[in-house]
Amino acid sequence: MNRRSFHRATEAERRQDLIAATLDCIAETGLQGATVRQIAMRAGVTGGLIRHYFAGKDEMVQAAYRETMTGMTSIAIGAAEAAGGSAKNRFRSFIVANLTPPVTDSRTLSLWGAFISQIRVDPEFAAIHRENYQAFIAALEMLIGAFLKEEGRIETADDCRRHAIAINGLVDGLWLEASLAGDMFAESELPGIALGSIESILGLPAGTLSDSRINGKENI
Repeated sequence: MNRRSFHRATEAERRQDLIAATLDCIAETGLQGATVRQIAMRAGVTGGLIRHYFAGKDEMVQAAYRETMTGMTSIAIGAAEAAGGSAKNRFRSFIVANLTPPVTDSRTLSLWGAFISQIRVDPEFAAIHRENYQAFIAALEMLIGAFLKEEGRIETADDCRRHAIAINGLVDGLWLEASLAGDMFAESELPGIALGSIESILGLPAGTLSDSRINGKENI
């Protein structure tokens, strides 16, 4: 008889499981309802084990917020890297990834809504927000600079930063639309609007970005 394989979770895996349980509890009951006891029950561990990894609930919630934000940015960066090819391809893929599942997701929106109120009152939350905002803007700056260079335009670092801030604002707004009421829009509608608007922000001819196919379908 074969002995069943046994996998002992590593420290990193246990910590990740606790963060996942924290996110599940917050998504279901909000920040106030997600108690350490509930999180421990969801993760199938004791409160004592939680204290081995986190000083308390505040630290667990902060880790959950960081996980949410870095996860969304990582998906978009991964899509750009996977697209390969031209700088235009990478830039487009980054924008589209931010406006399609799994980044646009009602559960993620609920988590973001729960976390965002803490930024004004919790310095650690504010630091996590700045860290992730800067990472997102930096990724956008690089993609924009490479794309415009490919189009024959050399932009200064300041110009790329201004473009990135404007595009980030556009993407944030459309992400909210897609996550709140995605069923009101055709599959490629919001990414198409984003790409067309980015052409205007960057001073590009119509169709430079938005004439290509999105997710295998013609852009609207």
